[in-house]
This record gives sequence, structure tokens and C-alpha cells, in this order.
Amino acid sequence: MTPDSPGAGASAGAGAPTGTFSGLAAVVTGGASGIGLATATLLAARGARVACVDLAPGPVPAGLLGLPGDVTSGPSITAAVQAAAAALDGIDVLVNNAGVGALGTIEDNPEDEWRRVLDVNVVGLVRTSRAALPFLRRSRHAAIVNTCSIAATVGLPQRALYGASKGAVQALTMAMAADHVGEGIRVCCVNPATVDTPWVRRLLAAADDPEAEFRALQARQPTGRIVSPAEVAEAIAYLASPLAGSTTGVALAVDGGMDGLRLPGNGRGQPDDQHIRRTGS
Repeated sequence: MTPDSPGAGASAGAGAPTGTFSGLAAVVTGGASGIGLATATLLAARGARVACVDLAPGPVPAGLLGLPGDVTSGPSITAAVQAAAAALDGIDVLVNNAGVGALGTIEDNPEDEWRRVLDVNVVGLVRTSRAALPFLRRSRHAAIVNTCSIAATVGLPQRALYGASKGAVQALTMAMAADHVGEGIRVCCVNPATVDTPWVRRLLAAADDPEAEFRALQARQPTGRIVSPAEVAEAIAYLASPLAGSTTGVALAVDGGMDGLRLPGNGRGQPDDQHIRRTGS
């Protein structure tokens, strides 16, 4: 796609969110489920051509393109990004959403696990962005949005490895924003709290009392409920949108107030170490 092509130059009019991404092409990693699938579906609904890159994308909803790709392998993710660009006629938006979780203190995970999580969550983002940059440089509305976490900004028990990886993602987001703003490429991240994803549901299913654990997760949120994938997708869509053309180097919290609010008492907004230890953010 060249800067003068319809996809590269398209933008939606104000007040028309359903066409915000009309003519644009987006790649979403980790796009087969959870936040990634919600984001891909939303971008497509707003006019984008969207590729969902995942280890095993399987069947994706109509209107989306599923492509296999492993962010821990340079050749694999480069091939996936290039295939997406060929099929979509370029890339205007990259959503680096692929990631893995981790529980425990610094003593609980062996060095191999530290390497694995950092390889997926941090270096995987680097590999994917490197592969996409040549295409993004041709777009007039280029944007990268990284999925980070509240664990990057708040000290949570049993989150040493995960928090370290997401802290690196936030720092990398800011560095990338500075490096590429002169090329017209915006870079931001979203920082969700606990999101109702298949991974969280699997953790809950392993608990002695899944319903009690779920209620505890809800109670620790100032809003009284955990975050939905659709809410994170909306935040990603805002940051990626051409209508946010002056927004870059931003970490947008989607956390029900967990990071910014300090509420009295032992109710909402007051995390309980025991259920945090078992379930996760």
C-alpha cells in the first residue's frame, strides 16, 4: 500500500465510529480469543480489513483472516505479517496482543520460565513490530497498540515475572513512540486489570470454589466487576483510530479504577492477597 492509495489515506468523518477504520488494514496477534478476538471483531465492524495471527487461529468469524504465527520465532512471525500485508493490501494498524501469564514470586519460577515469558511478552512484541514496520511506514494512519497490564504500574503479590514482563512492555511502548513519531507511526499501550478471558476462566476453574473466587475478583474492582474483553477492545480501537492522530506515547488504563483510585474501607478497590495469589491480573 502506498501513501496515496485509498487504504493508506482513508479516514472517517467525526461522528461516524462504524467507519473509523474504513479502508485500513489491521493485524492483531493473539487474535483467536479473548482480548485479541474482541479487538479484531471490533476493528472489522468499523471498516478495517483484519488478520488474526495466532499459534493456532482455527476458524475465525466471517470477515476476519486467520493466520498461523509464533511470536517467539522470527521467521514464523515475519512470514505471518508478510502474508497479512499481502492479503490485506498493506498494514496500517498493528495490535501486539499475544502474551502469556505467570504466577509467583522471584523464587517460584525457574530461569527457563523467566526466559519463556519474557520471550513471548517482550521479545515477541519486538519481532512482530520489526516485521510490520516496513508496511506501517507506507501508511498515513500508522499505529501500534501494545497490550500491557496494570501489573506494569502496580505492585501485585505473586506477579514478579508477569509484572516484570509488562513493565518492560510499557517502557518499550514509550521508547518506540519516541523512535517512530518522526515517521508518522503512533505507539501506545492499554493497561487492563483482570479481564474475563479464557485464561482467567481456566484459573478460576482450577480453584476449590470457582464462584467464590470470581466474586472475590469482582469485589476487588472499584467498579464491582472485572473488565470485559470488549471494553479493552474499545480502548485499543480508540488508540489505533485515525481520529486519535495526536495521541502517542500513552498508556491507557482499563482497570475499573484499580490503579488511580484509593477508596476507604475493605470493600471495592482493596485487593485481597489470597485471591490475587490464586487467580491473577
